[in-house]
Amino acid sequence: MTSPISYQDLDATWSNFSNSIKDFISELGLTQLKLACDHVALRVNSTEAAKRLSLDFERFGTVISNNIINGRPILIFELHSPLILGDMSIECVELPYPGDKAYPVEGWEHIELVLPCQAKNCDELSAHLTKLAPELESILKLETDIKVKMSSPKGEHERLANPTIAFKKGNICIKVHPHGIKKVIESESAI
Repeated sequence: MTSPISYQDLDATWSNFSNSIKDFISELGLTQLKLACDHVALRVNSTEAAKRLSLDFERFGTVISNNIINGRPILIFELHSPLILGDMSIECVELPYPGDKAYPVEGWEHIELVLPCQAKNCDELSAHLTKLAPELESILKLETDIKVKMSSPKGEHERLANPTIAFKKGNICIKVHPHGIKKVIESESAI
């Protein structure tokens, strides 16, 4: 049996992951938008791996959210020193505990980019995004090797609509949404 993924494993694979993400951003035609990356997310297949990574990340950051989303705990760590991906500085890491899906690759899985707008649903977000990056229209409407998923994930106490468009190719994914993770977390404590 292999040991669960560790922070050292993540550190060793960051360069390859970030290069793949930069290439995918370019392929999607998002480079010119210069969107901020609010967080990077991991995928693990066991509770043991999630607990181990949680302890690892507590050495490098602070838990700013521990919420139940779609029935499972998801931790958000604000890092003491941001991760660097090209010209983007990433302050937060999302660590979801495993659900009922096994991932073919554990480790870095996706980044989330913020497209500042007032979109309340995926249709509005899609319209705003394709207005700024018209080349995405064909990806959103046609069958390609890039899979597109639109969703509106919501935490128990979230009060801020944050529709999401996910672009997935192979084992990497880029998600676009209107509000950054810190703003969403702040909405959870709003009365």
